[in-house]
Amino acid sequence: MDLRKVKVVAKWPRPTNVTEIHSFLGMAGYYRRFVKDISKIVAPLTKLTKKNKNFQWSEACEDSF
Repeated sequence: MDLRKVKVVAKWPRPTNVTEIHSFLGMAGYYRRFVKDISKIVAPLTKLTKKNKNFQWSEACEDSF
């Protein structure tokens, strides 16, 4: 594991809108083969992308991110 890459991901800015959530989930989806139960981990973020829902960042979203 390259620690430089881990640091870059750890400093990733928090998504602020639905488009940024979609981008992040698309990138995270690439790693679904390597992370067990990733769909459960990112579920709070996925809920933010639903139509007719307000974009409300919660503690669960922060933990998921």
